[in-house]
Amino acid sequence: MFARPATPDDAEAIARIYNQGIEERTATFETRPRMAEEIKGWFGGAYPVVVVEEDGEVISFAATSSYRPRECYAGIAEFSVYTSREARGRGAGRLAMEALIREAEKAGFWKLLSRVFTENTASRYLLASLGFREVGVYEKHARLDGTWKDVVIVERLIPANL
Repeated sequence: MFARPATPDDAEAIARIYNQGIEERTATFETRPRMAEEIKGWFGGAYPVVVVEEDGEVISFAATSSYRPRECYAGIAEFSVYTSREARGRGAGRLAMEALIREAEKAGFWKLLSRVFTENTASRYLLASLGFREVGVYEKHARLDGTWKDVVIVERLIPANL
């Protein structure tokens, strides 16, 4: 198992993994499946995307995106991490996040942040083990399939860029 920067050629595998997360309703408010062509739009900009490969197959990914459009927030990136059902619990998510943190540092970001469903204990544990701190909880942040969901805000500073 190894991590590497993602390329547009990985878009189909990333969409497959992301769509599993959307389908399961445990990690995102998104409900519409994504197509590879949409994922290809993630590439070519300032925001790193990484994948984890095993035996020639992409099994996990982590991606950054814009936090806010204001110039003062240019060094902050939102992130997400997803692992295929078949590969969960074997360290692929950790490997993806470690690689994403390195790539975010290279790209000049000083902070990574995200929102995690409060009941997503596996993600919360992973992120805490990588130095993310839980800042607080947004109560009833949005509805998913008609049910209000709370999210924990997590952040990690990247000291080299402070």
